[in-house]
Amino acid sequence: MTRPTRRHLISIDDLATEDLDRIVRRGVQFAAGALEDARPLHDAVVGVLFRKTSTRTRTAFSAGALRLGARLITYGPGDLQENTGETVEDTAAVLSRMIDTLVARTAGSEAELRAYADQQRMAVVNAMSADEHPTQALTDLTTLLGRFGRIEGLRVLYIGEGNNTASALTLALSRYQGTELFLRTPPGYGVAERYLDRAAVNAKKSGARVEQRHDMDGLPQADVIYTTRWQTTGTVKPDLDWPRLFAPFQVGPAVMATSPDAVFMHDLPAHRGEEVTADVLDGPASIAFQQAENKYHSARAVLEWCMTGTQAG
Repeated sequence: MTRPTRRHLISIDDLATEDLDRIVRRGVQFAAGALEDARPLHDAVVGVLFRKTSTRTRTAFSAGALRLGARLITYGPGDLQENTGETVEDTAAVLSRMIDTLVARTAGSEAELRAYADQQRMAVVNAMSADEHPTQALTDLTTLLGRFGRIEGLRVLYIGEGNNTASALTLALSRYQGTELFLRTPPGYGVAERYLDRAAVNAKKSGARVEQRHDMDGLPQADVIYTTRWQTTGTVKPDLDWPRLFAPFQVGPAVMATSPDAVFMHDLPAHRGEEVTADVLDGPASIAFQQAENKYHSARAVLEWCMTGTQAG
């Protein structure tokens, strides 16, 4: 007899390298339209809890669950009894007896999601925490594989705040052989050392390279130039003078000219005239909106991975 196994995705580090690669390749298959008839979540129930605003991630997981045959329950930021004092652990114990997967964007750290995941009845997916945005990194890898036919050996120049997107991308790219990730982040707003340390462990095994600097001098040649909005969802910067620090890190034509054959990526939403100029975001090198569509394809791959494992029992 077999019983279903629910697999959690709280951090990129939760994935074995083969599972990371499987999800990314599956996302490319979904994007190619090869799996449109697949209904692996037939009659499953997926809960979607967002305490912060979302356009792409919420829509991607909602539409993805429905396309895979699941039924959907959505929770707003004030809907659960946690607002009246119920613990996360008690909430998880209840939800896990009623639904199969919880896709959650929380207001705080990874620890809350780990508490939701402290059971094996219900899969839990981190749809962005303050620390890390793992499903964005999976979307990005899906986009890279679809565009270049490979991830190994790609050179990615990331410019801007070392936020939860950058943290996840750092963990993900460092798994692939020969990749090079150049992080150019404003002083005081870099990728946290704990993520760089974890990436260094990955890179030692894979032969990847991760380098962080806090200036825009001597930009390296890259296959991809990537940026993200300067005001990360749900955060407030402690330094009132932060726009001055960020201004040199705008991606405009001069930056793109340093790598004439590079594509431009952005996790969106974008603020034209801040982190990126309109002529770059809307220009011929930009694949930002294909990247956004890939969030939907990648979400289907994540849901399938979380829900379709089996184990003997």
